[in-house]
Amino acid sequence: MRRRHFIGGLAAGLAAAPLGAKIGSGRAAAPDIVFIMADDLGIADIGVYGARHIRTPHIDSLAKDGLLLTEGYSSSASCTPTRVALATGCYQGRFAVGLEEPLSGRKDHLGLPADRPTIASVLRDRGYRTALVGKWHMGLPPLHGPLQHGYESYFGLLGGAADYFRHRYALDRQAPGDGLHRDDRPVEAAGYMTELLGKEAVRVIEARDPRPLFLSLHFTAPHYPWEGPEDEAVSRSLTSISHWSGGSLATYARMVEAMDGAIGEVLAALRRSGRADNCIVVFTSDNGGERFSDTWPFTGVKGELLEGGIRVPLLMRWPSRLKAGARSGQVMASMDFLPTLLGAAGGEPDKAGRFDGDNLLPVLLGREPPRERTLFWRFKASGQAAVRRGDWKYLKLGGKEHLFNLKDDPRERAERSGEHPALLEELKALHADWERGMLPYPPDSLSEPVRNHYPDRY
Repeated sequence: MRRRHFIGGLAAGLAAAPLGAKIGSGRAAAPDIVFIMADDLGIADIGVYGARHIRTPHIDSLAKDGLLLTEGYSSSASCTPTRVALATGCYQGRFAVGLEEPLSGRKDHLGLPADRPTIASVLRDRGYRTALVGKWHMGLPPLHGPLQHGYESYFGLLGGAADYFRHRYALDRQAPGDGLHRDDRPVEAAGYMTELLGKEAVRVIEARDPRPLFLSLHFTAPHYPWEGPEDEAVSRSLTSISHWSGGSLATYARMVEAMDGAIGEVLAALRRSGRADNCIVVFTSDNGGERFSDTWPFTGVKGELLEGGIRVPLLMRWPSRLKAGARSGQVMASMDFLPTLLGAAGGEPDKAGRFDGDNLLPVLLGREPPRERTLFWRFKASGQAAVRRGDWKYLKLGGKEHLFNLKDDPRERAERSGEHPALLEELKALHADWERGMLPYPPDSLSEPVRNHYPDRY
């Protein structure tokens, strides 16, 4: 099955190759790419996906002017594994760092393999200026920071979370790799984290450089602690960013709306710089929502393989290529972005490396019908497992096995295993075969933060 996906990705990459040749080749200029990722955002926290009390006009404009995917997925229900899948174009279970759910504590040996092609390195090799602004969470420099894996510049947070005003995870002590960093050096800056990241992204966009731009803008919002732009006093009162006793729906809404405002500044910078028409802007989340987020019509949250833990918003705008106001039911996951964006840049995924993700550019451009996908998930907490093939989903959760038809029942409530026992066994066997190709979880794999967050579930 992996060979079939690989050959399909090769064919799609070759078909897309003429779209993004380098400037001066006589073909269209390579598109700029701005990839925006939220942290722990529920799919229904965005207006165009049904938000009920949060206003996101700038994010919504990406759907108005571009493409909305209804079947977008994160490759994991937690942040580090999804980021590994995004970076490598592969299932995160192929790499030791991808087994951390999430990466926690000082583990200098963990990070992406030094020789592994990444979404940044393959675009850099095609002549792109590559920059990451925001959250990294896949290891620490000097071995495993962003600059060691394809990005030419970096500003943001190396770890998994931080206070929005103090910019640190460990509020009561000094911790290695904590705080804001520029490239490989710690730096200090004043301001609300979301706004700082937005301003830095604008600076990167407006820098004078003739090369096409690949900008990864990875917000920490709306990950805890629960602090909006006016909550500096709350920040000063905290002794831990876990903040389990705090927050509210209103605070959460302000956090998401602040991120939307920062994205508005980024979109305005693209217009001012003349980049907007030939710029691919992607918006998504690293996993499903938690605590105050809205995942309607799905059930489940971050840390669970129910749809609410892995179904995410996915918007894409490319005015010169994508039809405005389009919708697609194409199933697309985090690991598909590397081959898809590389294809849009004129690259050939088969020559860049071996990837589990597909180049879906021909589908997104309307040149091909949606492809049926078979995708796999696993999560160490409670031994969770899931397979989606077409409209059918096998789910193992809490020691029980289920079969759902997502087209008929997106809330995963109508148990179909009694009607289709052979199909359940078939999908279960597919998962077992897939898992044999992944690395085994080590005994100390860090799923504890998720279990501690949801003690009633695990």
